[in-house]
Parts: sequence; C-alpha cells; structure tokens
Amino acid sequence: MNVPVFFFAAQVSQYELVYVWHQATIEAKIIIFTLLVFSIMAWSVMGTKAVQMRRAKKLNQLFNTEFRQQNNVLAIHDRRIQVDGCPLFTVYQEGCIELDARLKTVGGDGRRPVLSLKAMEHVKRTLERAVAQESLKLESGLILLAIAVSGSPFLGLLGTVWGVMSTFGHVALQQSASLTAMAPGVAAALITTVAGLLVAIPSMFGYNWLVHNLRVLTVELDNFAQELVSRMEIEYLRDEDEVFRAKDD
Repeated sequence: MNVPVFFFAAQVSQYELVYVWHQATIEAKIIIFTLLVFSIMAWSVMGTKAVQMRRAKKLNQLFNTEFRQQNNVLAIHDRRIQVDGCPLFTVYQEGCIELDARLKTVGGDGRRPVLSLKAMEHVKRTLERAVAQESLKLESGLILLAIAVSGSPFLGLLGTVWGVMSTFGHVALQQSASLTAMAPGVAAALITTVAGLLVAIPSMFGYNWLVHNLRVLTVELDNFAQELVSRMEIEYLRDEDEVFRAKDD
C-alpha cells in the first residue's frame, strides 16, 4: 500500500516543481541557471580533489615505506625514478637535487662526503619552498568550492527577495490581495532559495572534508621534510674544518 502512495507523492511533487518553474520570473530563472553552473563546478572540484588526495595518500604511504628502507638518503634519487602525483616524492626530489648540487666536486665527477652548515641551510630553504608549492597544488580549486558555499545561499536569497517584490508589485497593480493571486509568485520566488541551499549544503560538506584531508597531507609534508633534513644532517653535515679537509682531498 505504501508503494503506490510514494509514487503518487513523487508525481505530485514533480508537477509542483514544473508549475513553479513556469511561474518563475526571468530573473529567477537566470539565478537558478547560475546556481546550476555553481553546482556542476562544485561537484567537479569535489570529485577531482577527492581522487587527487586519495591517490596522494596512497602514494605517500608507499614512498615513505620505501624511503625508510634506504641506507642512504640519496639512494632513491640516484635510481632516477619518477613518481607522479606523490607530494612526498616531489619534496624529496627537490631536496635531493639541491643536496646533490652542493655535494658535487669542482669537476663534477663525484660527491664530497661532507657538507657545510651554510650549504645545508640552502637545502632546508629548498625543502621549505617545495613543501609550500605542493601545499598550493593540493589546495588549488578549493576556492571554487568556497565560492559555492558562501555565494549560493545569497544568490538564492536574492532571487527570493526579487520574486516576492515582483509578486507584491503585481498584486498592487491588480488591486487584489487574494491567496490565489499571491501564492504562485511567492512559491516561484522561494524556489531560488531552495536551489541555493541545494548547491551550498553538499559543497559545504565536501569543502570541510577536503580541507581536513589537506591539513593532514600538509602535516605529513612538513614532518617528512623535517625527517629528510635530519637524515641529510646525520649523513653529510660536519663542522667547517672537516668540510675544508674534504675539499682538499
């Protein structure tokens, strides 16, 4: 008995939406179309960023496991491998390129066994810059979600206020304040608020979820960069006298 009632209610709701759409003003339809564009944009960003962050998490775990198994900090770098979509690898690669350049001898045939404190500071700044760049890559696109979250309800409210204003103006011209004269216009005005909320609510949940995952990945990048610097210092950092002796050798 409940199934026919459900389909009947759904059919009635569908007819109501069609009726309200036909009663909507051209301004309300433009706002709804704009909100539809916002919705498509928001869902595209949420889908793309969710896939990107899930892939980044998986690759980060695999790379971190591989990195911890190496005896030398430059071992993976010397293998000349590439891992696309892995933020940790990108930070590692940038740091190792700078470290390798600082360790190169004058002729470029080999590496010095030790590194000065000043040279290590350059490596640290390179890693900090790499972490910032990767964080910006992960954050790209979230501004569109923020616009959808904050702007959609106000666009919907604008359509509602505009529609109610038009309805009261129409009623004033007709000099008739009956419910049948006002109800279609008010219902058509309220549909823009509904559309705005339908865009903003999923976008808000998606934005908060993505921001949380972005913070987790950013903390992972910072921790990895600090661990990488520590290993570089343990393996290569010496005092100035040892550095000069290594250069002479």
